[in-house]
Amino acid sequence: MFKQLKNIDSAFRMVRGFAILVVVGSLCLSAFALIKCYRVIQESKQSIYILANGKVLQAAAGDRKDNIAVEARDHIRTFQGHFFTLDPDDKVIKDNITKALYLADGSAKRAYDNLKENGYYANIISGNISQEVSVDSIYLNTSEYPFYWRCYAIQKIIRSTSIVTRSLITEGFLRNVSRSDNNPHGFLIERWNTIENKDLKIVNR
Repeated sequence: MFKQLKNIDSAFRMVRGFAILVVVGSLCLSAFALIKCYRVIQESKQSIYILANGKVLQAAAGDRKDNIAVEARDHIRTFQGHFFTLDPDDKVIKDNITKALYLADGSAKRAYDNLKENGYYANIISGNISQEVSVDSIYLNTSEYPFYWRCYAIQKIIRSTSIVTRSLITEGFLRNVSRSDNNPHGFLIERWNTIENKDLKIVNR
């Protein structure tokens, strides 16, 4: 009888140990599945899909600090493009200048007012002159805030009789502002200044 009880006790211990092992294994498997699902969800939040021209493109999201230099340079490049790309059309000039002024502080508005007062835009319209700018490089210092930058660009002034190529160097500072439709990068150019704007060559047409 004692032998039978001993066999029952050992069988119970074996079943209990097996049950504990199964429970622990289930808990570990559940924890692993939860962690894996959480990581997959977090990774999926970092990716979005954009439909462009009938094609699905994947875009990855990132922290602002990871892309701050890229966004800052694009902000500067966009401002330069809007401010200096002009055609002999009053509406085009106003649209481009308005877009540029959303990206900068009063220093850009003062430069625009000075040019307008001196008849610069009126001369572009009356002389059928087109103006375009291409940015060569942008130096950006992100170690100190607000961020100092200097932009090196080439400006072309296209007249009916000639094409003037000019060297254009500007500088300023960037500070953070709220993002909006008019300012998608969330930067504002401050203390904008033109350092150099001189002729490089003139080609007669």
